[in-house]
Amino acid sequence: MKDQKRVLVIAGPTGVGESTVTKKLIERFPRFSRLVTATTRAPRANEKNSVDYYFFTEAQFQDEIKKGNIIEYQNNRDGVYYGSYKPDLERKLNAGRTIIINPDIVGAKFYKENYNATTIFLLPDSIEHLRERHYTRNPNLDAAELEKRLAYARREIEDESGYYDYRVINMQGKLGETLVEIIDILRKEGYELAD
Repeated sequence: MKDQKRVLVIAGPTGVGESTVTKKLIERFPRFSRLVTATTRAPRANEKNSVDYYFFTEAQFQDEIKKGNIIEYQNNRDGVYYGSYKPDLERKLNAGRTIIINPDIVGAKFYKENYNATTIFLLPDSIEHLRERHYTRNPNLDAAELEKRLAYARREIEDESGYYDYRVINMQGKLGETLVEIIDILRKEGYELAD
């Protein structure tokens, strides 16, 4: 039981589908739960505090770091902080949940080293499909901002994806196949999938 896998990292460039894959795994396996991340960005429409994110001002975020409540974090390219909120993690682990986390490379390394997490990097089947996904999610996205995001995605794929335990291509329109591949990885790695 000591070596039982309880934390899973699913990461990838923005727009690749890590949130959708996470949601589908939680629907399929009720034991799984998503870690709610802390951030300094403002809530978007319909986002709820402690459900979608823990929303903090920058001063509050820094205070939570000092208290030991934010155990790993990153200041992203827009000057916004994102981090793992330890009270949420511990509450869910203590309740017997398996936690899925969607971090960047900093978080992936932290959870691999400190929580024996299996790390999975989702890849798009092409940068063009990633471009389409960005426009589908936000039709008003500025062209310069989109190119910046795609350049960042290319860098993540080239420089960071090799660090992860597994690389899974999330083919456009084939979410079911992606899930089958990930579930096979979870079985191989010893995750408990049934309640």
